[in-house]
Amino acid sequence: MDQKSVDLSSGPVGKLLFSLALPTITSQVVNMLYNLVDRVYIGHMQPVDTVGALALTGVGVCLPVIMVISAFAALVGMGGAPRASIQEGRGNIEGSQRIMGNSFTLLIIAAAALTVIFRVFAEPLLLTFGASENTIGYAMDYMRIYSLGTLFVQVTLGMNAYITAQGFTTVSMKTVLIGAGLNTVLDPILIFGFGMGVRGAALATIISQAVSAVWVLRFLTGPQSKWKLRKENLRLQPRVFLPSLALGLSPFIMQSTESLIAICFNSSLLKYGGDVAVGAMTVLTSMMQFAMMPLQGLSQGAQPIISYNFGAQNAQRVKDAFRCLLRACVIYSAALWLLVQLFPRMFVMIFNNDSTLVDYAVWALRIYMGTTCLFGIQIACQQTFVALGNAKTSLFLAVLRKIILLIPLIYILPNFFANKAFAVFLAEPVADFLAVTTTASMFTVQFKKSMAELEKG
Repeated sequence: MDQKSVDLSSGPVGKLLFSLALPTITSQVVNMLYNLVDRVYIGHMQPVDTVGALALTGVGVCLPVIMVISAFAALVGMGGAPRASIQEGRGNIEGSQRIMGNSFTLLIIAAAALTVIFRVFAEPLLLTFGASENTIGYAMDYMRIYSLGTLFVQVTLGMNAYITAQGFTTVSMKTVLIGAGLNTVLDPILIFGFGMGVRGAALATIISQAVSAVWVLRFLTGPQSKWKLRKENLRLQPRVFLPSLALGLSPFIMQSTESLIAICFNSSLLKYGGDVAVGAMTVLTSMMQFAMMPLQGLSQGAQPIISYNFGAQNAQRVKDAFRCLLRACVIYSAALWLLVQLFPRMFVMIFNNDSTLVDYAVWALRIYMGTTCLFGIQIACQQTFVALGNAKTSLFLAVLRKIILLIPLIYILPNFFANKAFAVFLAEPVADFLAVTTTASMFTVQFKKSMAELEKG
């Protein structure tokens, strides 16, 4: 599987799913570490207690902007890739290539627009996201350079999805490994060796992303890719790209609203629990991000199998792939929930060892992840809707969990409990339970209907 695509139409589904998921999960973990490396080095700028701390905070407030840039890549890449897989399953390789070509053009346009916006409005945006007069200088130093690499980020993240969708998961993993490895090497050289500080961290990141972008484009224009990135497919056609954007709205909303949810949680917790509650929330969200990576990797590994065989009208193989995905996700999420409930302190200590914060976070973690055992159902069903090209339902479910349920519950539940901070943390499991119930009910009905239609031909 090193440089070869897998056969999505035959062979044991379970073995195929895990062979595709393993590189994807590795990519997820490495990509998270990618984002942490800059902060680790910046936090050690001398003197650590003044310059390092302020610089780290300054770069931290850039994270919402970085997440928005990534969300636009997901809008185009994760919306178009499943549709391209479906077209390949139907034997329409030219259709797959048209979708990929239009997506590339959209990524270029998005990169140009985002670069201008973040160059012109960087300061007011960063102040909105929490920069102060002490940290805005560091945030601006980082953002001025990072924004220049928006094109490379869009191409790397957006087009790498088309490598994964063809079954070349090992190649797509190398895209992330190359960038992360180079960034790790360049960071200390530019930050400390050349004395560039946070500007060096930003420069290291965009150089690394540029190399990854070249790697992606070289593969997609080379002989090994089944779908070729060709000039004639770059001209935008609404009938080609609009359905892809509609499908991509679900992952776009899931990523872009993370910053909004963080603001809602932190403002409420600061009001009811003070700094220690906000600090605990940082630990909890970090824990949740790492914990959810295997679920995201499993669903991304299943996407090419489900999409391809849906396009090929192989209903039984689509069912087998979904059942295998559901079993894997449920087993993982149930095991994770049990470990968190039994050994919460062990998980919290990974991120912090301050006794006051640890004690508070241990209590909060059990509440916050109280329904994690059900989350495997949510991920498996919601991502299968995306893999089947069901844009309306996947969009509704993305909006339901975070915007319709979670954000209002953060503000509503404290009115019903004496312990207001407890109520804020409780918003997460309540929203998850309601979302899982709704998702599973809708999926049961719509999946049966889709498979019945597929079997009729």
